[in-house]
Amino acid sequence: MHILAIPLLVASFIPLIMWLILSKYFGRYPSQGKVARLLLSHGLRVKEGKVYCDEIEVADMAIARAAQVDRRIVRAAVQTIEAEDELREVYSALHATAMLRDVAPVMGWSCIEVVPTDAHVPGILAEIASIIAEAGINIRQALVDDPMLMEEPRLYVITESAVPSELIPRIKKCRGVRSLILH
Repeated sequence: MHILAIPLLVASFIPLIMWLILSKYFGRYPSQGKVARLLLSHGLRVKEGKVYCDEIEVADMAIARAAQVDRRIVRAAVQTIEAEDELREVYSALHATAMLRDVAPVMGWSCIEVVPTDAHVPGILAEIASIIAEAGINIRQALVDDPMLMEEPRLYVITESAVPSELIPRIKKCRGVRSLILH
């Protein structure tokens, strides 16, 4: 195997690493594991036997439909999460975050979606933010997908105004940037 292929191989297994952590508790119950992953990826909190999107209670049936499992599986997953200190500590601290990507055009903002060469390269966001700041443009939101949760993580940079076309080549040249998608 070529030495340059190793980071790509490792990056493709990152979601697997997250699953291995969850499989410690859900390995024998893959349907519960599916629910646990869904809760984690959406920032849904588990508290006192219930699931919340911040302060809004989410019905087991809604989660079951999203995970394509029976509602009893959702109940069992929640009970497993609450029974294990390590899981309870993580799931009780989760919070959902509003993603402004699709709202940006409606608000007159811009969204740059960055496809990284490797999401583990440090400084991608810093370098892009620096270029945008030099142009005097405010960043409304920067959101990075967790490479342990997403197979193809992305960086989303939502700016308060349109990003001038002359900045796009500079942003594309940033270390760790494979490509850009403008919304």
